[in-house]
Amino acid sequence: MEILLLQDINGIGKKNDLLLVGDGYALNYLLPRRAALVATPLVRKRYADLIRRRAEEREKEKAMQTGAAKALAGKSITFTRKITKTGKLYAAIQAKAIMEELKSQLSLVVTEDAIHMDAPIKSTGTHTVKVKLSDVMVAVSVVVEAEKAA
Repeated sequence: MEILLLQDINGIGKKNDLLLVGDGYALNYLLPRRAALVATPLVRKRYADLIRRRAEEREKEKAMQTGAAKALAGKSITFTRKITKTGKLYAAIQAKAIMEELKSQLSLVVTEDAIHMDAPIKSTGTHTVKVKLSDVMVAVSVVVEAEKAA
């Protein structure tokens, strides 16, 4: 079923997006909560200007994400953490910490769910983490160094 979103819905889309969703999802979730309208010709005509503006915004966002993906390719972020005598980290590095370091070290704002890692990082060395920007997966090196003893 084709719908027009009336509000931002996490994981689905933003306000004024025209989307194809399952009939059950639309009928049982979106329409009763008044989060969407069925995209009939009358609705399309009434919201044409908003739909067009949202499509332009989406194209700009996609271009920015692609540019960010090109800029991020081959980059690395560095963590300095305390380690045990066996070389393991006291606290594993999670996706949230990587998200914060991408923001502080590379000035790139991504969401936590855009960072894909097999498991939390628990040892020193160089690790690879994938970051999803738009439709592109970019590999980022995460360098974990031991904190120097005072």
